[in-house]
Amino acid sequence: MNGLFITIEGPDGAGKTSVLNELYPRLQLTAKRSIVKTREPGGIPIAEKIRHVILDPSNDRMDDRTEALLYAAARRQHLIEKVWPALDEDKIVLCDRFVD
Repeated sequence: MNGLFITIEGPDGAGKTSVLNELYPRLQLTAKRSIVKTREPGGIPIAEKIRHVILDPSNDRMDDRTEALLYAAARRQHLIEKVWPALDEDKIVLCDRFVD
């Protein structure tokens, strides 16, 4: 993998998404590589569905371990389908949240 993986981290409400949305167009102008913009959980169709389950307030009885496993499943598939292929193609991956 020769790409570059940049993650934007911080607590809820800190402005991670705003920073990513500001950084993305600037990188498009200056980077000499393709840029992939993504997020966690999410970024691919199945992970977006898992995100909806995790963030749905009606799932207030979800066990903590169940929630952790859903995050892990979404992350694994996201890596396999989007992040790793982009890095293998020498792209810059700009990710809104990740477990570093």
